[in-house]
Amino acid sequence: MPGKAVKDFSLPSTGGGSFKLSDQRGKILVVYFYPKDNTPGCTVEGADFRDRHREFAKAGATLVGVSRDSMKSHEGFKAKMNFPFELLSDADEQACTLFGVMKMKNMYGKKVRGIERSTFVLDGEGAIAREWRGVKVPGHAQEVLDFVKTL
Repeated sequence: MPGKAVKDFSLPSTGGGSFKLSDQRGKILVVYFYPKDNTPGCTVEGADFRDRHREFAKAGATLVGVSRDSMKSHEGFKAKMNFPFELLSDADEQACTLFGVMKMKNMYGKKVRGIERSTFVLDGEGAIAREWRGVKVPGHAQEVLDFVKTL
């Protein structure tokens, strides 16, 4: 999908706001999709992005996390983890569908439908500059940051 423009979408955001993709034009945007708040991998991934947030901002990038969790869950997760970036609730899978991150996965021997851990960097025009799918958490946030610094 690199080079493909992403259709505009709007999702509820932590802090009582609303996130609209078209409002991000002119900025580098990092959108990371994760399966579920307060789970081990998602907690480590969020902490890695949190710990590099200042560097992302210095590189001119805005960072947001997206999952299907409720706003109540997101607010608690954000507060507990002290995330300096917003979490977006995609309960109806609007953004998940646009980015194609919903997959059938094996969970304890059962097939379940869920978010495939994925990250996308969008350029100032709202087009995908780079994507990572089936992300393994260790080292991922740094790899994304290294790419953002090349833009």
